[in-house]
Amino acid sequence: MKKLFDFDGMFDKKLSEYMEENFGKYTEKQWESIIPKLYRSFGDTFLKSAGNTPKGYYAEMSDEELVETLAAHVREGVPVSDFLCNELQSRDCPDGLLALMKSDNEELVTLAVNLAGDSVKAFDVYFDLLTGDLDPEVKDTVVERLKGDADSAKERALRFWEDHVEREYMLEILSRCKQKDDRVFEILMTAFRTSPDELPMHASYLASYGDDRALPVLLDYIDRDETNYLEYRELKYAIEALGGEYTRIRDFSNDPYYLEIMEQSQMPVSSDGKKE
Repeated sequence: MKKLFDFDGMFDKKLSEYMEENFGKYTEKQWESIIPKLYRSFGDTFLKSAGNTPKGYYAEMSDEELVETLAAHVREGVPVSDFLCNELQSRDCPDGLLALMKSDNEELVTLAVNLAGDSVKAFDVYFDLLTGDLDPEVKDTVVERLKGDADSAKERALRFWEDHVEREYMLEILSRCKQKDDRVFEILMTAFRTSPDELPMHASYLASYGDDRALPVLLDYIDRDETNYLEYRELKYAIEALGGEYTRIRDFSNDPYYLEIMEQSQMPVSSDGKKE
């Protein structure tokens, strides 16, 4: 394996010198625009210690070498640069990344998932990860990747739903399907009707799915007197997202959720939730 380099550390040192040389020349806002450009330029800068540019150093590696280098960076605590990540992302999910997802190191797993992105090649492993004993943040990352191509993940998500495996995650994935499927619609509607404690979230899934057949049910729920302010807000958003409208004036002045939000905002809010 080739030598590990902390290219980000090298850049930070050069940046510090550059900022010192140009002290007072740029505003903080201007620096926010300049620094990313300097970083990209650094990627094409020949470094004697590496015998190449940062981008070129990784471009010369095989897929296997890149994956091995990524694992070594994490194992030895050497910061992983964008140059390494970008090169890996350009390789369309090498098989070695799938192997890293089975690691006991959750940092490495998260990195591998992010680098594989929504590549369908990784989906089988992604679903395996959702059944494992992983930190919820790692699972959230996996779900984000599956949502990126939810139609390709649909059949597996439907099987998981039927088997009662990570059902909330499956709803989140299925709600992002673009191709309409009555099975998906019925699952999203059933979850909305049968999980009163999760009503706002499940209403948002119906909004994401975009099937206006849900409108009559949403309009019925929002008009119920027992609907609290948080539920009202999410239901109203879902109704409008699906092309509907709800115009009845509601009074939430005694609703604890409404009062808490009003107190946190420290701004006068009318009873229908609009800032005055």
